[in-house]
Amino acid sequence: MMMQHSHVLEHLLAGAFVCEVSDSEAFRHLSQEDTRAAFDAYLRPLNRRLATNPEGTVWFLAWRELNPALREQLAQQFKDTLDSLIPMLKLLQLAQDTLGHEQVLSAGDFLNRHEMAARIENNPSLREQLQALAQTRFFQSQSEDVAGQLKQVFERLRGHGYVYQPHKDRHHYLVTGKIDYLIDLTRFIREEENIHIDEELPPSQQDLLA
Repeated sequence: MMMQHSHVLEHLLAGAFVCEVSDSEAFRHLSQEDTRAAFDAYLRPLNRRLATNPEGTVWFLAWRELNPALREQLAQQFKDTLDSLIPMLKLLQLAQDTLGHEQVLSAGDFLNRHEMAARIENNPSLREQLQALAQTRFFQSQSEDVAGQLKQVFERLRGHGYVYQPHKDRHHYLVTGKIDYLIDLTRFIREEENIHIDEELPPSQQDLLA
């Protein structure tokens, strides 16, 4: 069975997140108990295991047991995640404000970059939000116009696996399950680790952590 799913295993071991948007066939297989059992049996000698978020919308690998060296490695990964967390939360707020959504983005939501650019262009407050977001260390846009800034933002999102672009020549994107993972991680950090990450966020963005 593992030979049949070797490409999925390689992606997971490389740190990929598998959801219905990013790889519907792999996600369907991982949703089956016998397939997960085979994966976990194969991964056990590697000290890895399959993990998912509480909603079951995304699959990824976690360590089975942690030793001091792994804890140090995870601490660095945790720091890297925190560095990108505030920009990502601000992006989620920008998307909500631009599209008029009451709920935070989640896996399967559709985004049209061209439509977002048009709405932001006609709203000074949204333009200011985008400019501040695009200039963060995570997104690093050098452009001064809305279209260029938004293009860089989506390129970074696609590169980090937060959105999937079905057609490279179109401005259409689908949000992946990695967004759900990010929101769950944010809540965990706030509730379990007692790390304050919302000091830079206005009340509307703090609602994303509730």
